[in-house]
Amino acid sequence: MRTGIRFEVTASYRVRLEAIIGALTSAQKRVWRAKIILMKGDGLGPFAIMDVTGKSKPCVWRWQERFMSEGVDGLLRDKSRPPGIAPLDGDLLSRS
Repeated sequence: MRTGIRFEVTASYRVRLEAIIGALTSAQKRVWRAKIILMKGDGLGPFAIMDVTGKSKPCVWRWQERFMSEGVDGLLRDKSRPPGIAPLDGDLLSRS
């Protein structure tokens, strides 16, 4: 069992999360992130959350940790990552 994931979903957080879920223009990734937090706030464990959302355990834990450290605003953005493919050298491009 993983320890250290503890937070309280206050009334103001709940209102914001439910607004994300209810908005027709919300991106689906934001909707399931909000659902993960609300279900954890309602006392559900990771396996129940995984069943409902269809997400993996590391994914559920990742968003719970992000909510713990950054609140609702942390759920609304993705972390920046380096590009998957390194850009070509300028020398290679100029040879063609």
